[in-house]
Amino acid sequence: MNILSLLDSQNVLPSLEADTKDEVLEKLVATLRVKVKDKEADKILQAVKEREQVMSTGVGKGLAIPHGKTVAIEQTYAAFAILKEPVDYDAIDQRPVKMVFLLAGPQSSNSMHIKLLSRISRLMNNSEFRERLLECSTSNEIIEQFKSEDIVSLSR
Repeated sequence: MNILSLLDSQNVLPSLEADTKDEVLEKLVATLRVKVKDKEADKILQAVKEREQVMSTGVGKGLAIPHGKTVAIEQTYAAFAILKEPVDYDAIDQRPVKMVFLLAGPQSSNSMHIKLLSRISRLMNNSEFRERLLECSTSNEIIEQFKSEDIVSLSR
């Protein structure tokens, strides 16, 4: 499984409007409601919020990678957003967040979840890639950036 396989035009938001961390999380999980039942989406949101209570997933550099696992789902889901305006996210560098990559997986797939989180973190740590994402104005442009980066990483 790769990151690109988790993203499509329904769960990639190029200009998300939100005022709080909770609103960001709720809107990202809402994009998954076309793929999962409402109860499952509610459980995803609960798992992600519980994880946030342990420690903020605002990893710095304007990026957050909220994630959670739940028994309510049997496969991994993701959503990505560039925020219209940065949001205070209690990030480790105390700076607001501009990009958010949400990852939700089944309780049983620990190693896959960790591998995907690691891949997302490595990818999003690339400052040139983040800059290219910020220049995108549509979901498809963002997906193309992930696609081109995925191809580049496979050739390394």
